[in-house]
Amino acid sequence: MPSLFDPVQAGDLQLANRIVMAPLTRNRAPDAIPTPLMAEYYAQRATAGLIITEATAISHQAQGYADVPGLYGTEQLDGWKRITEAVHGAGGKIVVQLWHVGRVSHTELQPNGGKPVAPSAITAKTKTVLIRDGVPTFVATSEPRALDAAELPEIVHTYRAAALNAVDTAGFDGVEIHAANGYLLDQFLKSGSNQRTDDYGGSIKNRARLLLEVARAIVDAIGGSRTGIRLSPVTTSNDAFDADPQPLFDYVVKQLAKLNLAYIHLIEGATGGARELPDRPFDYAELKAAYRAAGGKGAWMVNNGYDQALAGQAVQDGADLVAFGKPYIANPDLVARLRLNTPLNTPDAATFYGGGAKGYTDYPALYK
Repeated sequence: MPSLFDPVQAGDLQLANRIVMAPLTRNRAPDAIPTPLMAEYYAQRATAGLIITEATAISHQAQGYADVPGLYGTEQLDGWKRITEAVHGAGGKIVVQLWHVGRVSHTELQPNGGKPVAPSAITAKTKTVLIRDGVPTFVATSEPRALDAAELPEIVHTYRAAALNAVDTAGFDGVEIHAANGYLLDQFLKSGSNQRTDDYGGSIKNRARLLLEVARAIVDAIGGSRTGIRLSPVTTSNDAFDADPQPLFDYVVKQLAKLNLAYIHLIEGATGGARELPDRPFDYAELKAAYRAAGGKGAWMVNNGYDQALAGQAVQDGADLVAFGKPYIANPDLVARLRLNTPLNTPDAATFYGGGAKGYTDYPALYK
């Protein structure tokens, strides 16, 4: 029987085990530039089969939170290169999560104080993070403007350029397209945030158009075998909602199956919350079957609330990879702790967002 600790192939990525460090926003990159402290943080966690970085803005417009890293300037790429070298030096594999937040932003974070962009001019009922008097502070998102269709090719191009920068310049092993959690690509997918009447709204095919254009552009640039994608069919995060998610996401994965992706990263239930949502039923087995029936061969990664027992069962039931989020904040040696079945450190929620080494790189490991 397969176990969490067996090696596995995900596209071109040969992974030492099936344990993945999920993306975790930590707000420790002032001016969107990755720091040496971040290199220490990621290298500490390099025993994961795969590290997926915190969500990383593909452009200034794509930024939605204070002090999150970017992937569009020379200093940013240099900072990420130090991180990938540190992770590789520690024997790990690392991909970067490509992020455009869309409407989940604030005018203070946008170029020239402009409005955030979205498929439709509908304000998200959620909050973002600004730095006020040196303190991370949650504030309501700003009213967005609807993107003109003529602007969308440039967004696709920006994703493509970010993927090339990530692999060719910053040294990442691949990229993950963030199409989940109520951010831009998810906003286009879901009927609650997309009320367009053009070729990017209305039907399932139209609402999926931008996501698939982005995915195809990235695959064309760096290859499907170095590209993953994150989906969250029924999450409640960032005011995300679709009236009928099953046929929508069945369609999406059938189209993604044609691209020979490295993996599909699936959030089950509400991100960071309940795994089952009675008011939003969803058949994840059907989704996986639809992907495989359409020829999809990418590794199947599951995420949300997994502990050791649940993760081990998921692998036995056919999952290829299991992503762990909060446990990785406080347990840089999570793989060893899971293998030995030892207690986990408890994360300090007060240090999740912003700050320095405290609650970031100072958690104790089992072995020095």
